[in-house]
Amino acid sequence: MFQPQDRKGEPTGRVFDIMRFCIHDGPGIRTTVFLKGCPLRCWWCHNPEGVSPEPEIFIRPDRCINCGRCTQVCTIGVDRTSCIFCGACIKVCHTGARKICGQKMTVAQVVEQIEKDVIFYDESGGGVTFSGGEPFMQPDFLEAVLKRCNKLEIKTAVETSGYTRPELLRQIGQYIDLFLYDIKAMNDEKHKETTGVSNALILSNIRELSAWHPNVEIRFPVIPGVNDDKENVTALAELASSIRVSGVHLLRYHNAGSEKYRSLDKTCVLTDLEPPSDEKMAEIRQIIESAGVKLLNGG
Repeated sequence: MFQPQDRKGEPTGRVFDIMRFCIHDGPGIRTTVFLKGCPLRCWWCHNPEGVSPEPEIFIRPDRCINCGRCTQVCTIGVDRTSCIFCGACIKVCHTGARKICGQKMTVAQVVEQIEKDVIFYDESGGGVTFSGGEPFMQPDFLEAVLKRCNKLEIKTAVETSGYTRPELLRQIGQYIDLFLYDIKAMNDEKHKETTGVSNALILSNIRELSAWHPNVEIRFPVIPGVNDDKENVTALAELASSIRVSGVHLLRYHNAGSEKYRSLDKTCVLTDLEPPSDEKMAEIRQIIESAGVKLLNGG
């Protein structure tokens, strides 16, 4: 867990991206801050650069023009195994073929980026969303940034797998306006197989969280052949109807992140998987709505 401090004693965080003008990570126009590190290993992860808590070299061969500048400035070799993440090769790469995923940032640096679009948050009902990775992997940093946003009256959201200590949800949750809570699979064995961890803590946490937090949305990634069967969707609908949540947000699987695996020299488990069909999404919507649960999007 990356939790060092800056010179003022505030925690610093490992951030792998900050995206502005996002419209799918909560209401209104938002800035999404992606924090590095995740305890899950989901087969369908579309942010593989967010899994490891450590910095990584991201290489896009399609942008490389073989100019040789990176090898000229690197003193130890440009291969991944020997990289010390000094950034020298990044600075001389004019095509953007190389970058470091996972920059150390202070609370002030992150808030400075968030504040740039306050006018858009105010006009659209938006704010900032913390995603990942898993934001609760960096609890001290997450809490410090959230507190600063609260003081600035910037609405906050956190997208989480729920795989964290219950006391952290309570401690940090008081500074979060909206929880975007991912539920991957209801069957524990299937969850272990496809994410690497049990879902017992995740399900326990959402039951407790929904009992006291007023704004929790379930996010369900629909993965063909993994969790889109009737049994799993029915169990998800029953859970959502038995607790106090705003509803279920369907996330249709896409393979847009497959190129990232090659850039990180990693292997994608789900290769050539097609997104779920319109018919399958309609079937899932029908099951959820039949349980009296509100759908927060059309999927």
